[in-house]
Amino acid sequence: MTASVLLAGCDTDQVSLANNAKANQPVPPKLLAAMVEKDMDLQSPILVRLFKQEAELEVWKQTRNGQFALLKTYPICRWSGDLGPKVREGDRQAPEGFYSINPSQMNPQSAYYLSFNTGYPNAFDKALGRTGSQLMVHGDCSSRGCYAMTDEQIAEIYSLGRESFFGGQKAFQLQAYPFRMTPVNMARHRNNPNMPFWKMIKEGYDHFEVTRQEPKVDFCEKKYVFDATRAPDAKRDPVFDASAKCPAYVIPEDVVAAVRGKQARDEAEYAKLVAKGTPVARMNTGIDGGMNKIFAAKIPEGSTGLSEGAEGTTLQMLAMAKAPGTIPGHVNPPKPNLDSVASAPAPQEEPVVAVSAPATNARVAAVQPAEKPQEKSGGFFSNLGRKMGMGSSETTATTPPPQATASVAPATTTPTTAASRLKAAVTRFVPGHDKSKEAAKEAAKPAATVAAKPAEPAKPDTRLAQTRPTLKPSVSDGASEATQIMGAAPVVSSNSFESRFGAVK
Repeated sequence: MTASVLLAGCDTDQVSLANNAKANQPVPPKLLAAMVEKDMDLQSPILVRLFKQEAELEVWKQTRNGQFALLKTYPICRWSGDLGPKVREGDRQAPEGFYSINPSQMNPQSAYYLSFNTGYPNAFDKALGRTGSQLMVHGDCSSRGCYAMTDEQIAEIYSLGRESFFGGQKAFQLQAYPFRMTPVNMARHRNNPNMPFWKMIKEGYDHFEVTRQEPKVDFCEKKYVFDATRAPDAKRDPVFDASAKCPAYVIPEDVVAAVRGKQARDEAEYAKLVAKGTPVARMNTGIDGGMNKIFAAKIPEGSTGLSEGAEGTTLQMLAMAKAPGTIPGHVNPPKPNLDSVASAPAPQEEPVVAVSAPATNARVAAVQPAEKPQEKSGGFFSNLGRKMGMGSSETTATTPPPQATASVAPATTTPTTAASRLKAAVTRFVPGHDKSKEAAKEAAKPAATVAAKPAEPAKPDTRLAQTRPTLKPSVSDGASEATQIMGAAPVVSSNSFESRFGAVK
């Protein structure tokens, strides 16, 4: 009973912060060593910044001189939605803006290992009628409007927040951005409809960049206000209401000067980039969120989605690097919304050629001359192909040629068959083979004879499937016959063609 009374008299926030083994893990020795190197105390205040496009979470910590310094950058395993703020419940958007995290928002009993609530919606969001709840930074690498880390990462971040609260910090600031607010990124996204909002929160980004102090955040007239203080002639501090008119306030002159200087440099660089024709970033075509490249490299068919990919390297190269934590088997990498992509208008591109091409999946690199329909008997090469198991079943997968309605048939493109590929290979690789005689014979045939006797659709030859096992997919899967460049001769491997044709040399 006495123990219960003592427990009830304790700081309930501290009790809730570390009431199990997961929430009570110590700060790792490497982080402690980094704090010593950077002149930080274990329980000094922290500040967190998030960047969607870069898929990174930064933990800043106050040094003994009173300014914040970067302690560690964590790659984000998964975030959902698009670049831009969260607007309504269920839109899968991860929030953007400035939020305050107090001890009551830390959740040691989270279903996602450990977590803390971002505090969305803040007063600004509410003033705009934005809705949503339970937007977290948590573990498990799974997101539906959250910022998801690995369990090992959130354990470290949680321990840093816990120690800052134990050291007396009442709340730490969370700054969430679509990307690092640099002139390059602002130029790339200059046509994005969210740009007015991004320019507004960039003001707070700039305040932190030049002062290395946590900016004081207020709201009025449905906008953010940073580092506002009492006017010199005012008798009390200004009272802010996100939906009401702004009260009289001032911003310290040294802060104003430093911020304006930075913004002038940024705007000059931005103007140069736009004048130089910096490409505009493509708008979201239905991709759901992003993932840091270090995690995408560890997942089969992994993708960074709306986050930045690896610069100067590939995901295959990053696959050898150690992942910062355990990636769960149920991880869901960013994938395009196929319904959105299908309904989106096709981009306008310059045509590859200026001539009409047949409706087919093949890529046209040059105009292919029309082939003459093959004789019904197939000839020597067709018979040879069938004997070798290369039946003409490919023709059954294509649309049969239309029946001729005039004495002269229009030139059509005949689908490439196994026999024709064999004949082409013989022409290319067999010494002494003279194709001029065959060409003369083909040219001597009257066109009317060809048109009067339309080609019959060939019957599928099942011997090919019976004699050959199914091929295993390779790295270049997808470069199949359907995507072969029209007019190009197929490459025949030496161990298959020569061994078969050697008997007829």
